[in-house]
Amino acid sequence: MKDSKKPNRPVNYNFSKLPGVDTLLADEKVKFLLQKNPSELISFLIKDVLKQVRSSVAEGETVSNRDEIIALVTTRLNAIRNKSLKPVINATGVIIHTNLGRSPFGKALLDDASEILNGYSNLEYDLDNAKRGSRYVHVTEILKYLTGAEDVLVVNNNAAAIMLVLRAFAKDREVVISRGELIEIGGSFRMPDIMKTSDCEMIEVGTTNKTSITDYKNAVNKNTALLLKVHQSNYVIKGFTHEASLTDLVKLNKETGVPVVYDMGSGLLRKPQLAVLKDEPDVRTTLATGIDLVTFSGDKLLGGPQAGIIAGKAEFIKKLKNEPMTRALRVGKETLALLESLCVRYLDEQDFFKYSPIYQMMTASLTDLKAKAERLNTLLSNGGLHTQVVDSCGQPGGGSLPDETIESFAVQVSLEEGSRKEKTEFAEAMYQKLLKHEKPVLGVLRKGKLIFDILAIDDNQLELVAEIMSKMYKEVTSND
Repeated sequence: MKDSKKPNRPVNYNFSKLPGVDTLLADEKVKFLLQKNPSELISFLIKDVLKQVRSSVAEGETVSNRDEIIALVTTRLNAIRNKSLKPVINATGVIIHTNLGRSPFGKALLDDASEILNGYSNLEYDLDNAKRGSRYVHVTEILKYLTGAEDVLVVNNNAAAIMLVLRAFAKDREVVISRGELIEIGGSFRMPDIMKTSDCEMIEVGTTNKTSITDYKNAVNKNTALLLKVHQSNYVIKGFTHEASLTDLVKLNKETGVPVVYDMGSGLLRKPQLAVLKDEPDVRTTLATGIDLVTFSGDKLLGGPQAGIIAGKAEFIKKLKNEPMTRALRVGKETLALLESLCVRYLDEQDFFKYSPIYQMMTASLTDLKAKAERLNTLLSNGGLHTQVVDSCGQPGGGSLPDETIESFAVQVSLEEGSRKEKTEFAEAMYQKLLKHEKPVLGVLRKGKLIFDILAIDDNQLELVAEIMSKMYKEVTSND
């Protein structure tokens, strides 16, 4: 009688044809891998690849031969040996690029923090009293001064900051928020999801484009825990619009006693004289309205490491510090060392803007940008590429300042001759080749044109960019 539990196996379901681990280890190609790699690692990869192959065979695929299996093992080995996190040359024109690590630190900030990170530090040791201390004393006082807050708490990112606030003050209670501020912060992670995870009930008020202070007032009841306002840092609604101001919300707080929290996201600490930042709220001015708490990121307009900074009234921060979840969200010595070094630079505004990479880029003159574009254009032309300098439009950030642009220049690379289809295929092939280089160059592929904006490319990277692009150009055109 046929066993009904056995699967219907395809004809090529034959594991006996697969080489064993010992057989593969005895192969000359594998022996070569063993000369430069631990035997334990190679054995692990062989077993893992064989498991993968068996799964494929069970699904009806053809049995892999020995050479194919060894090739898979070699590919896996290279993936482990070669770091997946790589430096990328940013030729997109987006300065604070979410997918490229947001704000670059710059050498000056790294040099400042390196002495702390190279060895031991008093991360949680009170040197004055010779006993255990708190890691947060290293950044709290300076952040209090810079923001004007009564107290400050730093956690690992801004999403964590807002989750902690919601859970600490609104668990099993209602939080009032405008429909026009139910943002998605990236990676399909949305404000309603954060609120749900924080075990609070979201009460939407107003409409997508218009929310008045009366909408908030009408929603307040004895179960209301917080009034939450969220900065629309990654999109813009224009036209027939209105939103309740922080001042209005603070007045409502005084009437009802319901605390006001502002998630301002991008975290502009001080407002410099820059046109692109003229409408962006800054932390100090925000707290001066009298709101209870503000949360913001460390790696956007602040220009530092990934962190979520909660600033505001002492009574609220004290409660947050005592929350059990706070320990799970705490930051490490790397974040604190970088953040403290960054804040020290903020004590002298001119010093900060002199050394901050993001503000150097935002304030670059058109003359300097054009000269840089023309230099890259010349280097590429000398390397045999067909190029031209074109006007471009950069951005301060992808997830910050969505409606602001920066006038810039770019170098456009194309085939000198060929049909429209051939030129489009070349641009796509070149784009992909540059991404797969050991030091990837990320440009912009737009409507069959390949463009490299100069805004976020450092001067000392130009020769390297030209060298990489010339090499990839030869590989793409030789394949034709």
